[in-house]
Amino acid sequence: MNFVFHGRRVSGLLAVVPANEGSFLEEMKNFNFPPHRSLKLKEVMGYDRHRLVENGVCVSDLAVFGLEHLIERGLLDRDAIDALVLVTQSPDHLMPPTSSIIQGRLALKPDMFCLDINQGCAGFIVGLIEAFLLLEQPAIRKVVLINADVLSRRTSPQDRNSFPLIGDAASITIVERDAPGAVVHANLKMDGTRHEALIIPAGGMRMPSTAATAVLEDVGDRNLRAKEHLLMNGSAVFNFVQVEVPPMIESLLAAAGCAKEAVDWFLFHQPNRFMLQKLADKMDVPYSKMPSNVVEQFGNSSGTTIPMVIASNLAPRMLKETFRACLAGFGVGLTWGSMLLALGRMNFCELIDYPNAIGNSNAADNSKASRSHG
Repeated sequence: MNFVFHGRRVSGLLAVVPANEGSFLEEMKNFNFPPHRSLKLKEVMGYDRHRLVENGVCVSDLAVFGLEHLIERGLLDRDAIDALVLVTQSPDHLMPPTSSIIQGRLALKPDMFCLDINQGCAGFIVGLIEAFLLLEQPAIRKVVLINADVLSRRTSPQDRNSFPLIGDAASITIVERDAPGAVVHANLKMDGTRHEALIIPAGGMRMPSTAATAVLEDVGDRNLRAKEHLLMNGSAVFNFVQVEVPPMIESLLAAAGCAKEAVDWFLFHQPNRFMLQKLADKMDVPYSKMPSNVVEQFGNSSGTTIPMVIASNLAPRMLKETFRACLAGFGVGLTWGSMLLALGRMNFCELIDYPNAIGNSNAADNSKASRSHG
């Protein structure tokens, strides 16, 4: 499905990561594999460090901390927020919607639109599309798009396939109207027949959590996980990305009448370095135009990785320059989508740490909270 939007822009972007950092070298002691094989995986995939929430920290905690950071510094007027869209696969509760919890904790105006979207790896693209659609309404002039996940809490530390790459994070993206001449092209595809490639089998209505679903099992690959943990078919996901993403990008650029060489940055979801470099090779895109360093620094935080790659690689330039950027997300669902837009001249673009102290975001050290990793 193709989309075209006129007069839309991203005016600000903030990424929030837990201060708590895990190290692959330390964690590989938990894996049932020879150390030399784990070190080879580290080298190929780009595993090194990842950011992990402490027990009890939820999506709303990261989101509220980030929004308070913006409001307190005069970068966001709480009364100007007309819509709040949260994209997550790890909500605080099954009900109510976590977007409503965020709205309540911040005491935002009741005359606003709040929405939760259950999406993961392609969630930033899906969220931007929803935000752009909401701006069609005269009453909505500013949308706050939040992408956030704390999937480390649903991933087994003894699963070498998944745990080293998982990271927790949130991003806050401000979306507003722009000059009518600004054109955004996007496309989106879904294939639910392949939904088992990335799945948490237990914990929902299909398979409720029980004592049995929490038991760690070796299912034949020497990794220990429970049915309540993330299960990833790595080879199926890799093949899906290599087959589906290149023609998606070709279709997007053709619809926009844009040559591949005219794109300044290919800012893609960050599953791991190996997968992105293979994708760049297949698309004949220079590595320098497709950054792939997020997983080794912060981990794969699902739909938040596109904002993370922007904030961690391009923050200072995003304040002063404008780039033609191709965004792409692909994964759980299976879902894949891309977007071509002008990105830059933002009011803010930074990455901050969420403090270790649970529930103490108001007492966070301001110097740490304001530290940019651009």
